[in-house]
Amino acid sequence: MSLSLTPAAVALPAADDDLSLWPASARSTPHGEVTVGGVSLAEAAGRFGTPLYVLDEEEVRDRCRAYRSAFPEADVVYAAKAFLCRAMAHWVQEEGLGLDVCSAGELELAVSAGFPPERIVMHGNAKSPEDLNAAIRLGVGRIVIDSTSEIARLAALVPHGTRQKVMVRVVPGVAAGGHAAIRTGTEDQKFGLSIADGSAMHAITKTLGQPHLELVGLHCHIGSQISSVKPYVAAARRLIGLMVQIRDRHGVALPELDLGGGHAVPYGPGESALDITTLADRIRHELADGCARSGLPLPRLTIEPGRAVVGPAGVALYHVVSVKRTAQRTFVAVDGGMSDNPRPALYGVRYAPRLIGRRSTAEPGRVTVVGRHCEAGDVLADGVSLPSDVRPGDVLAVPVAGAYHVSMASGYNLVGRPPVVAVADGRARLLVRRESFDDIRNRDVGL
Repeated sequence: MSLSLTPAAVALPAADDDLSLWPASARSTPHGEVTVGGVSLAEAAGRFGTPLYVLDEEEVRDRCRAYRSAFPEADVVYAAKAFLCRAMAHWVQEEGLGLDVCSAGELELAVSAGFPPERIVMHGNAKSPEDLNAAIRLGVGRIVIDSTSEIARLAALVPHGTRQKVMVRVVPGVAAGGHAAIRTGTEDQKFGLSIADGSAMHAITKTLGQPHLELVGLHCHIGSQISSVKPYVAAARRLIGLMVQIRDRHGVALPELDLGGGHAVPYGPGESALDITTLADRIRHELADGCARSGLPLPRLTIEPGRAVVGPAGVALYHVVSVKRTAQRTFVAVDGGMSDNPRPALYGVRYAPRLIGRRSTAEPGRVTVVGRHCEAGDVLADGVSLPSDVRPGDVLAVPVAGAYHVSMASGYNLVGRPPVVAVADGRARLLVRRESFDDIRNRDVGL
């Protein structure tokens, strides 16, 4: 089954039945229900409770296949920080993707699920001794060096007579991303080493001088929610230029180039996705042309999609707890909030919640969907349209909830983190259970 990463339009009779942001398996019924993977979302909310995250397994797999099809000659590495559980690691492994992890915790979980460590890339701007020890002990395929201070510490951990393959993360000086907090390709931010000020070349020289480290390539990640191909082309051009300098100064032609991820998906009507077919074509052309002009061998490309693989596959479900009408607006409060989805508070992300489980004939009205937490900024969706008769007990569904929701969930107000359920072929199964009060209490060991 082929898949475009621009969400597929579903032929439905009315505008309020638009499911274009939803997984391709989503269907609506005349009674106001929505099914995903053949499973009724309202029934899932009743069975598993809310807040609840529903993940369409086939949507995840189709998106993995779409990347493999667009980049057949490249290594596609799933960015686990978007969302990771053992089932997710299993799915991406089966679909032929590698894995990008940022901590010993992510690494250990992936390996415990049977993920081959040689297909794992370890990232992080401040890797702890535990992170580096786990990476060496478990035999990850690549470690991405993010600072000069990390080089000697890492080299000292490599067993005698062996070499660890590494990459150096560089800052190409390319501005891209949907929000200032997720632009990571520019100067004066915490990630990587600058090409412009010489830090990147200094780290590369130092790494090449370590006999226990094998420098195999350069890495960059320019930001997140990028819908244009142009910043990636610009980054590739600057990294090729740096590879030429490395060849001329050190006589080394690096065999690999990692352009990271950050591929945009739409969260609301009218928003754009990154066209990965166009991205693949443009990057392929830029690498071939730049290397031919410079006399460099063509490096093997790696890309690291995360959100674009899992984001549109997820749906968050909430029960409405209260409806409060003031002179200025109507607040619809739900039983979750910023503890299970901090992204609106962090990045101002706009979502498109939908009433499910019943068909309303009431006129739509503008509402603000808020969470249950003791923060005025706990707002999940501001100024969105819902039926004017929305009431306590209703179920709201939020699409494009697969990435950076559960993975960024917190214990604020000691509200347990929500469960994750996979749906496929009309069946729902629990992947991650709800965090219970016993879980919370058992961590508190002092009086």
